[in-house]
Amino acid sequence: MSSIAAGFMLASAQPAMAQSGTNSPYSQFGLGQLSDQSSGFNRGMDGVAIGFHDHNQVNYLNPASYSSLDSLSFIFDVGLSGQITNFKENGVKKNAKNADFEYIVAGFRVLRHLGLSFGFLPYTNVGYSYTSSTKLGDANATTSTDTYNGTGGFHQVYLGLGWSPFKGFAVGVNGGYLYGNYSRTLVNSFSNSYVNSISKIATADVESYKLNFGAQYTARLTKKDELTLGVTYELGHKLGGNPELSVISSNASTGVADTVVYKGNGAKLQLEMPTTIGAGLMYNHDNKLKIAADYTLQKWGKVEEPGYSSDNGVISYAMMSGQYKDRHKVTLGAEYCPGEHNRHFINRVRYRVGVSYATPYYYINGQNGPKEMSASLGFGIPIMNSWNNRSILNISGQWVRRSATNFITENTFRINIGLTFNERWFAKWKVQ
Repeated sequence: MSSIAAGFMLASAQPAMAQSGTNSPYSQFGLGQLSDQSSGFNRGMDGVAIGFHDHNQVNYLNPASYSSLDSLSFIFDVGLSGQITNFKENGVKKNAKNADFEYIVAGFRVLRHLGLSFGFLPYTNVGYSYTSSTKLGDANATTSTDTYNGTGGFHQVYLGLGWSPFKGFAVGVNGGYLYGNYSRTLVNSFSNSYVNSISKIATADVESYKLNFGAQYTARLTKKDELTLGVTYELGHKLGGNPELSVISSNASTGVADTVVYKGNGAKLQLEMPTTIGAGLMYNHDNKLKIAADYTLQKWGKVEEPGYSSDNGVISYAMMSGQYKDRHKVTLGAEYCPGEHNRHFINRVRYRVGVSYATPYYYINGQNGPKEMSASLGFGIPIMNSWNNRSILNISGQWVRRSATNFITENTFRINIGLTFNERWFAKWKVQ
């Protein structure tokens, strides 16, 4: 497609774009590039989470897991990442660097079998800047240049509860406030100053809610082995956002500019998020070896988006269907810890590995968008000193490849760092 064709270059990428967490031209589609949303310990296993529950880690992706939190602890987890991405198309390669503040989550036990969590997480990221030029072949050898820029994204703050009504079974819910905005600009300019340049600026500003539910059932297989089945459901709904499209026609030689703002042809324009369902299994052997698998389905195929069209000179900006497709994702991950309470440091380290595969959720000029493959390797390093031996430093390396036929191939290497503070706030003190 012309919007990410052979002329694509990242030499013009702006430093401020690092704040969005991406430089990907694919983030111009849909709601942007979907964020991982997992915590530091999940990322070492490439994000596997639906069947996971742990007494000293907050697992936002299934709120039922909060019921397993340690009754004596307050857990606070903060994470950040840095990445290098290589973009390749038609033999042309470019690199881009990003650093991003990822998440803050916290959790603690409120009552017996009832856990609470709250925090801040990204939902999508938008960040790109590139140009594409073509020769028109007219008598003036005019060059047409398309310049693409986009910034923004959506974030959420949430509060969640997880409750275990009886042994082995837990349910949970997260209620969140989703907010953010984006601005996407396409400027079509010409080397011939007598030809009008056209700028199209699409914007939206979202303030809405987000709800997801979860359940887990753990079956004891033997004295040392158990199997957990987890399921999740996220409510799809309209987000509002007041999408607008401004079209500006300007002439460099005369300095005259004309602006038309489209807010929908008599119809309400809205962004929308899909219904998401997920299922996962986790096998736990003696709290030393944990092996898990997740499957998630996002029902993007039923979601509409605002779209621009021009038919015989009649311009419209209206809701369009058929721009998205259902997204499937499969993740496999494992964690091994020789002895969580062992006195020797090396035996308390958690070793993690994971892989995943995801299909695209949008079309590009009628063709499938990029599929995604990734793999990760991580460690949970215990922090041991005279006043705290329960906190964990989670470090992981992750490789992500996005590719689509005839379009750009992205290879990203990302370093994730998460620090989980685990403080004994609720222990009862004895005075001798």
